[in-house]
Amino acid sequence: MVMRRVDLRSDTVTKPTEAMRAAMASADVDDDVLGSDPTAHRFESEMARVMGKEAALFVPSGTMGNLISVLVHCEVRGSEVILGDNSHIHVYENGGISTIGGVHPRTVKNKSDGTMDLDQIEAAIRHPEGALYYPTTRLICLENTHANCGGRCISLEYTDRVGEIAKKHGLKLHIDGARIFNASIALGVPVHRLVQAADSVSVCMSKGLGAPVGSVIVGSREFITKAKRLRKTLGGGMRQVGVLCAAAYVALQDNVRKLADDHKKAKLFADGLKQIKELTVDTSSVETNMVFFDIVESSFISPERLCQVLEEHGVLAMPASSTSVRFVVHYQISESDIHYALACVKQAVQELSTDGIAK
Repeated sequence: MVMRRVDLRSDTVTKPTEAMRAAMASADVDDDVLGSDPTAHRFESEMARVMGKEAALFVPSGTMGNLISVLVHCEVRGSEVILGDNSHIHVYENGGISTIGGVHPRTVKNKSDGTMDLDQIEAAIRHPEGALYYPTTRLICLENTHANCGGRCISLEYTDRVGEIAKKHGLKLHIDGARIFNASIALGVPVHRLVQAADSVSVCMSKGLGAPVGSVIVGSREFITKAKRLRKTLGGGMRQVGVLCAAAYVALQDNVRKLADDHKKAKLFADGLKQIKELTVDTSSVETNMVFFDIVESSFISPERLCQVLEEHGVLAMPASSTSVRFVVHYQISESDIHYALACVKQAVQELSTDGIAK
């Protein structure tokens, strides 16, 4: 029977701390749909201040936060948004911007570092003279950190440059900042400066920061007024939501400073994985709390089978593709957990390699 459990599937798997549970139990609450919940007001005001924007809105999930943001900026059906072909909004959010908002995605290829070529972004913007034939470009979306590209950080300079392109063409810029605090810590740039060029940002409180539920979107007061109406339309208006905001507030106060340790442990993990000959990992790409590694083709090991064997040892992970596996470190993973997981990976690879040769 497995006695130890090391859950590296995602940073969404964290459990509420005692401080979070205490804050939730004692939260001063009222009806937030009526605009009366004091704990929600306090949390949203603090998030707006930290992010350097005028206002903020708590929403149930990052998917809803991104959907609302895109819909506010693309109010006219048939609008077009430029975004990465490997971005979370495009790949993992159920096509909501199209099915619900009537917004057309125009993808630009993501580079390995999560960016898109600036010239290709500009070339993708529709010319007004083609309005009879083409969708109207209204929005550009970035993702920081970029999950599918290994948790890579999008630099301040790049973000500012995309913001300049957006303004030049009369467009808006939205940042899917699910792990924006990870990027801020890794880059050494204050989070408000990192998103200064953006008209809106979504921030997931239940990923790197470890809250149990919720995301926040920030922007201008006008943007948030429209966002609040859409939140209600989508069923995201909740009553005594201060119970959830209280935990998110604790996460903001307590866990941002822990992100540097998460990044350090991820690098430690990557360095250990690199020593296993059946695996390949680009340690230079490990910038935050995510570690992706590939399995060499000659090893006869599949990501699915490797994850199954790891689970037998209490280590939980997720295949990232037909040849790769993803580990995500969070603040409830200790350095001892990292060493234990590494030992389990080595043992699992040895077992599976032996079985493969025997067959």
